[in-house]
Amino acid sequence: MISFLAAAVIAATPLLFATLGELLTEKSGSLNLGVEGMMLLGAVSGFLVGYQTGNPALAVAGAFVAGAVGAAIFALLTVSLRANQVVTGLTLTIFGSGVARFWGNDIVGFTVPSTVQNAFKPFALPVLSRLPGLGPILFRQDIFVYLGYVCTVLVALYLWNTRAGLKMRAVGENTPAADAAGIAVNRYKYLHIIMGGGLCGLGGAYLSLIYVPMWQVDVVNGRGWIAVALVIFASWNPLKTFAGAYLFGALSIMGLRLQAAGIHVNQYLVDMFPYLACIIIVVMSSFKSKKENQTPANLGVPYFREDR
Repeated sequence: MISFLAAAVIAATPLLFATLGELLTEKSGSLNLGVEGMMLLGAVSGFLVGYQTGNPALAVAGAFVAGAVGAAIFALLTVSLRANQVVTGLTLTIFGSGVARFWGNDIVGFTVPSTVQNAFKPFALPVLSRLPGLGPILFRQDIFVYLGYVCTVLVALYLWNTRAGLKMRAVGENTPAADAAGIAVNRYKYLHIIMGGGLCGLGGAYLSLIYVPMWQVDVVNGRGWIAVALVIFASWNPLKTFAGAYLFGALSIMGLRLQAAGIHVNQYLVDMFPYLACIIIVVMSSFKSKKENQTPANLGVPYFREDR
C-alpha cells in the first residue's frame, strides 16, 4: 500500500502543477481551456533544452517560459482583443499539440542526459522521511514533488493572506467593481494568466523529464483536461487541489497496480476511471450551494470598460 501511495504522488505531480496554474487563471476571471496545449509546450521545450544542454535548471526554466508564452498569447487575444475565451483556449490546445509534434518529430525515443536524470532522483528529507506512514509516501520523492508541495502552500497563502491575492479575487468576482476601486484589471489578468501558464508548463516538464524521461509524441495524454475538471472538484481551493490531484494520480495508476498484484482487469476500462470521475465532478458542481464553493462570478465573461 505504501508503494502504491508513493507512486500515486508521483503520478499526481503533473496534475498538481497544471491544476494550480488553471486555478490562478480562473480566480482572476479568465477561463483557459488550453491547459493541455500549455503542458505540451512545456514538455517539449523542457525536454529539448535538457537534451541539448544537459542542464536541469535550464530545462525547467525553458518549460516554464514555454507554458507562459502560450498563456501570454491567450491573454493577448482574450484580454486585450476580447476574443472568445472558450474558442481561444481550445485553439491553444491545438496549437500546443502541433508545436509539440513539429519540434518532437525527430526526437521520438530520445532520452534526457544522465545529468538531468540524476538531478531529479528521489531523496529523503531529514526527519520528515522517518514519519510513520507519511514519511515514505510524501518525503522520499524527487525535488519536483517537493516543489509541488511548496507551490500549493504559496498559492494558498497568496490567495487568502495577501493584498494582491484579494485584488485578484475581486477581479474574478466583480470586474467592474474592481476597476471602479482602482485595481488595474488588465494587469492582474495578464499576470495570473501568464503565471498559470508557466505552472502548466512545469507540469508538462515533469512528464518528459522525470515521469517518462524519454520523448513521446503524446506524453501529456489528456492530463490537461483532467486538470480543468480538478479545479471544479477542488472548488477553486489550493489545499483541496492538493488532495484531488493525488486522488486522480491514484486512479491513473490503479490498473497497472492491480495487474501487478495478479488481479486481471481490462486496462482500457480502468483507464476510463479518471475521465468518468471528471464527468461526475462536472455534474456535481452544479449542486454546490456555498458561496466559497461556487464558480468565480465573472469567470469567462469578457470585460468592456466602456460598458461599466
